[in-house]
Amino acid sequence: MMPKSQRGAVLIMVLWTAVVLTVLVTVLATNIRLGATTALRHKEGVSNYADIMTAMNQAEMELMLERMPLPLDEEPVLNDWGEVRMSTYRFNGQPLSLHYPAPENMVVRIYDHAGKINLNRIEVRRLQQIIETRLGPDFDPRQVQELLAAWNDWTDLNELITPGGAEAEYYQTLDPPYTPRNSPDLESVDEILLIRGFAELFEGVNLEAAFTVYGNEAVVNPNMATREALMLLPGMEEELAEQIIAYRQHRDLRTMREVGALIPLENMVELSPWLGFTASSIYSVYVYPALETANAEQESQRTDEDISAVEDPVRQGYMQIMQVESFNQRARVRNVDPYAMLPDTAPPRAELPPGLLRVD
Repeated sequence: MMPKSQRGAVLIMVLWTAVVLTVLVTVLATNIRLGATTALRHKEGVSNYADIMTAMNQAEMELMLERMPLPLDEEPVLNDWGEVRMSTYRFNGQPLSLHYPAPENMVVRIYDHAGKINLNRIEVRRLQQIIETRLGPDFDPRQVQELLAAWNDWTDLNELITPGGAEAEYYQTLDPPYTPRNSPDLESVDEILLIRGFAELFEGVNLEAAFTVYGNEAVVNPNMATREALMLLPGMEEELAEQIIAYRQHRDLRTMREVGALIPLENMVELSPWLGFTASSIYSVYVYPALETANAEQESQRTDEDISAVEDPVRQGYMQIMQVESFNQRARVRNVDPYAMLPDTAPPRAELPPGLLRVD
């Protein structure tokens, strides 16, 4: 018969063996579960990416179709007042139903850059107005002049320092150091943050939503303007911007007179030089998976107008900036950002005054 001391030792060894085996089995099960989860997520990611690129191609086709003449047997789209709506004005960020349908789980939003402020076509006088608008009514004129001088030194063709400005001597002292562009055309909207003082000036602004560096438009089309661009325009107030967004859901803004029905005269004096009604050939196309809803059947019955009236919680999407010149030529892709911040896609935050939509 085995002594008690030996039996105790065997029992301890058995217990330790059981503990080790339990740990090994737990680790193995965890690794298997992690591997399965990773494989599933990878499969979902590949599937989503394929759907995103399909939707992006369909959006490109939509922009090419926009440049085709309207078929003779196709009726134009009318609003509730019997007016023909400009189809190009739908490229204002609203979720779109495409002629060649995108995958059902994808949201497509297209922004015409005619609805943004063009940094490469902006006059110094207008840049000064934007600076003063950002600084507020109690702005310091010296700060305005320093910012304008820094802008001038960044975009001029020489190394001469404008009084109050900054050239390479200043930028080389930064960490990391860099040199000013010394060219009138910026390569991206984010470049403005490199200019002395402008990062603080535009802190909290979605620059990609408010500005563009593409195209030749020097004005902003209110039918396609982003909230971010509208709120930077002199004479604009938040409530007025929301009324413009609400109005254009029902009727197009075609003349300054129609804009003036929304904007008080004193504001229009500042605002009107900034506005125009042309479209461009440059577009930001955003595609992203739609969030799943609790009632899929009810969701499938919603119209585009219903969808536009609900705030979208998604804040990022796959984005391409593309230039579309004709219906028989593929788009030229100018920029790609897989994790781009969306412009403010919320529905109008203000209601129109009664009777404003009437036809005179």
